[in-house]
Amino acid sequence: MRIAILIGATRRESTTALISAYIAKLMEDEGHETTLFDLRAKPLPFYDDDDEDIHPHTSELMDAVLHADAVVLSTPEYHGSLTGVLKNALDYLGGDQFGGKAVLSVSSAGGAVGLSSLQQLQTIVRNVHGINSPEWISVGGAQRQFLPDGTPESLDVQKRIRRTVAYFLQLAAKLRG
Repeated sequence: MRIAILIGATRRESTTALISAYIAKLMEDEGHETTLFDLRAKPLPFYDDDDEDIHPHTSELMDAVLHADAVVLSTPEYHGSLTGVLKNALDYLGGDQFGGKAVLSVSSAGGAVGLSSLQQLQTIVRNVHGINSPEWISVGGAQRQFLPDGTPESLDVQKRIRRTVAYFLQLAAKLRG
């Protein structure tokens, strides 16, 4: 399967980006093709429904999600919400890109968990006709430590992420038929 992973972080040393890369590695180890779309590296202009010119990064994002069999949305939690860059990116997308596809929500929060951002992502996914994975990934506080190779330091976090990714891939395969 092809999986698009959208990284909605803007910090240079983002744990959201590290978690996303770890998820991509797990998926690739299972033989899946992943596309990491990092909104820090490929910023988008502010969404403007009246603008007929499509920025190259916007076009690349739309194509990546359109041609994916499943999608991962990954964000830090800022002030109880997803990041503005991820919300802006999602405003460019809709049912054409998400319709009927499994979507996994991922949050990395400075506090204990990123529950608010995950709930908001799931609301957005429902509105673009994606299918939310009942499992999500939330890594918070001291759990956000990584080994030099990008693997989470905590064996518990590794186990939770592996279990959730396996569940998500099964869901995506069933939906894909």
